Amino acid sequence: MISEFGYILLFIVGSILLVLLMLGIARLMRPDRPGEEKNEVYESGELPSGDARISFNIRFYIVAIIFILFDVELVLLFPWSTVFGDAALLEREGMAWLWFAGIEMLIFIGVLALGLVYVWRKGHLDWVLPENKTEEFRSPVPPGLYDEINKKYS
Repeated sequence: MISEFGYILLFIVGSILLVLLMLGIARLMRPDRPGEEKNEVYESGELPSGDARISFNIRFYIVAIIFILFDVELVLLFPWSTVFGDAALLEREGMAWLWFAGIEMLIFIGVLALGLVYVWRKGHLDWVLPENKTEEFRSPVPPGLYDEINKKYS
């Protein structure tokens, strides 16, 4: 007889085996044709240039945070619209509920629109490519020294 913890252990072992099975099947079925273009680093559609230790433009993170903020807020519109469209609830609660819910959602959308206008006016939605700041190489050897050495030994 299996205890309650035994079922949990079986579930964990079964899930690990299922994941390993799926990854193994995927590895057997996928094509393996590596190439120069496939092995190239890819970040946001821009070709890499310069050293990897550059500071990224903070606007990338700001745009990502703004997207997540508005995306999560807009997800809240879906449950509201399904409840708002329920005819049985409308009959039970009456027309006052309809007006209250409509005004409440207009305020919610207005706050979202106000936030979008604020972000837009601040310029956080404008994408600016970062400038690569690389210093020019300065040789510690004086410029004419190589020419003198080459003339001397040629």
